[in-house]
Amino acid sequence: MRKWLIFLLIAAVAGLSACSTSGNTTVSDDLVLVEGGAFKTSKSSYSDKNVTLSDFYIGKYEVTQKQWMDVMGDNPSGFKGEERPVERVTWYDAIEYCNARSIKENLKPYYTIDKETTDPDNKNENDNIKWTVTINEGANGYRLPTGAEWEYAASGGQKSQNFTYSGSNNPDEVAWYWMNAGEKPLTGDWNWPAIENNRNQTKPVGQQKANELGIYDMSGNVREWCWEWHSHPETPENTWRISKGGGWVSSVNTAEISYPGKFDANGLGPDQGLRVVRSK
Repeated sequence: MRKWLIFLLIAAVAGLSACSTSGNTTVSDDLVLVEGGAFKTSKSSYSDKNVTLSDFYIGKYEVTQKQWMDVMGDNPSGFKGEERPVERVTWYDAIEYCNARSIKENLKPYYTIDKETTDPDNKNENDNIKWTVTINEGANGYRLPTGAEWEYAASGGQKSQNFTYSGSNNPDEVAWYWMNAGEKPLTGDWNWPAIENNRNQTKPVGQQKANELGIYDMSGNVREWCWEWHSHPETPENTWRISKGGGWVSSVNTAEISYPGKFDANGLGPDQGLRVVRSK
């Protein structure tokens, strides 16, 4: 009888432990709460679309190389540095990171990743991966922001001051882009040889001015993956995934909050990184 009681106690503890995997409500210190609502800015591509968002958490910084290594065990970045943003990650890499970090923190993974089934909706002829990725509704794990969530957070949410870039109308205050991300300031038109000779590269996160919500680098440094397909009347549907914010090699207009960035889901850009979100 005593042995059965001990067995039942062990089973009960194990059951509670299993429940905690999806019931963890602890929020990481590197996340910022974004109060939901309608867009307050006129500088977003969603400003005139009557979009209203729920509360969510978003990374204060782009995912750093240290954060990536702690979860994934490797570092694909070309510009090494623990506090620099991770780069050279595909959209699929970003999805896997979100799930792996969720599991590491005892959260329910937000995505189901089927690597054996080709996504029938993926129309990109250059994408040789095409995993089928679906959402686990109600999961509390990490995920990529939607395009609307990204622009809402970048614009300052309910505290928006209607800036063109995330936190300022002056890109040099908030963004690392082709003219200021090297050894000396550059002038004139975008020029790759000049960028290369100037040793342009990513910068450690959080060195520029934060936006109205205390979020850093949403303009510049690295482009950031979003969840959904890029949509534009003049381009085929389901070809590219949304990529926002511009990067160290990009022209300044790509750092604008409203810029409609896009990239092949399997693309490995030297300025392509990510920022994570959690639903509230």
